[in-house]
Amino acid sequence: MGVTLTPPTPADRAQAARERREIDSSCRGPVLHYAASAVAWLLVGTTLAVVASVKLHSPYFLTGSEYLTFGRVRMAHLQAVGIGWSAMAGMGGACWLMCRLSRATLLYPKLLHVAAGLWNVGMVANVLGILAGHGRSVEWLDSPPYVAPFLVASIGIFSVWTAATFVRRREPHVYVTQWYILAAVFWFPVLYLVTVGMIFWVRSTGVMQMVVNWWFGHNYLGLWLTPMGVGAAYYLIPKIIGRPVHSYYLSIIGFWALALFYSWAGIHHLIGGPIPAWLATASTVGSMMMFIPVIAVAINHHMTMLGSFHVLRYSPALRFTVFGAMTYTAVSFQGSIESLKDFSEVAHFTHYTVAHAHLGAYGFFTMVMFGLFYYMIPRLTGREWFSARLISLHFWCDAVGISIYFVSLTVGGWWQGRMLNDPNVPFGNIVEYVRPYLFTRSVAGCLMGVGHVAFALLLVANLAGWGRKRGIGPAYFVAPAGKPAAGEPAPV
Repeated sequence: MGVTLTPPTPADRAQAARERREIDSSCRGPVLHYAASAVAWLLVGTTLAVVASVKLHSPYFLTGSEYLTFGRVRMAHLQAVGIGWSAMAGMGGACWLMCRLSRATLLYPKLLHVAAGLWNVGMVANVLGILAGHGRSVEWLDSPPYVAPFLVASIGIFSVWTAATFVRRREPHVYVTQWYILAAVFWFPVLYLVTVGMIFWVRSTGVMQMVVNWWFGHNYLGLWLTPMGVGAAYYLIPKIIGRPVHSYYLSIIGFWALALFYSWAGIHHLIGGPIPAWLATASTVGSMMMFIPVIAVAINHHMTMLGSFHVLRYSPALRFTVFGAMTYTAVSFQGSIESLKDFSEVAHFTHYTVAHAHLGAYGFFTMVMFGLFYYMIPRLTGREWFSARLISLHFWCDAVGISIYFVSLTVGGWWQGRMLNDPNVPFGNIVEYVRPYLFTRSVAGCLMGVGHVAFALLLVANLAGWGRKRGIGPAYFVAPAGKPAAGEPAPV
């Protein structure tokens, strides 16, 4: 016998709106602290990225300073964007999402301010220390040794806070987004502590260091940034179009398959190296099994959006989010294929891998975070974005920029690998061949930088009090025809 659900009355809807406003008000300070810090590190990282990129095709660029050598600038860029922007954007978004979905006001705001402050202090020491020559030549763990205590303390506070908020939730149902956030704040501290311990404290030797390094580097994206990004997409897409997630069971498959298989995937980057054959094979199997969670998430997102793609014309948050969700599918498929040994023989140690990494970290995660910020910030400040044109500029600069970046390095990297495997091709010829592709990479990086500046201007303006108050109407790309998206006030 079916259960008849009673639709909410106007009084119920008004009460729910008051509850959301109360939650948003409690989140305002800590979440904006994380968001503003993340955008600041994005600008720092973008500047360093452009400098490092130009040096690849113009090696005499900024050669007069030891602080701006390619090795230092590139490491500082990776830390500023990967650990500064990405982590702080994810944690800020997770704060708000966890409170919203738990129907609980934010607990211990001062503690979260301390956590964000510790992360920022660690990042300042991180970037400046690397530029001063204190970095360590371990991918994703380039930080000087004095940085780790700040990051460990910060993520420890954040993880405990997340668990406490979940325990004190008023909403009995546990949403898909909450699964991903809770998993991420459990996985990342374990990943970081085990890796730092085995590489720097206990000091594993030889090949074992590289195995642990790639286990961490790959899982930083897959078990820290990916749950945050996928979780945010699971919240934003249904919320904006006013429709529940297509399949609860598909979301269960996607989550647990990610948990089971992703941690095996990173070691395929060492195929051909002096590692046990079974380890490389197990990693390849884990990578191929990732088709399961990716297809589950892709079907769920697509079927949820079915019939509502017209909303992409006018909703900035949805456009960024859907772009990121589609990219998640593409980059995950690409990563699984890249783990095959025959394919890896060509793509390994080339710019093809660089293109793949940026498509995941930027095309997927960063674009979803932009979508989350465009939806979340006005609800925290009570003001809409003051310029739809700047939002449009931001989207097209970043979408076109990452597309050019990816295509250029993918094509150039593939032929670079083919030539590297040909003993009859002089290495100098290969260097000259890839130079135009590297120049295109710099152009794409500058284009994305323009988008980042536009986004930073929008955020500063919103925090400064510029823009229309909420209730007058959100900043749409174009005025929607007919009924606006669910949860949005009608435009004037």
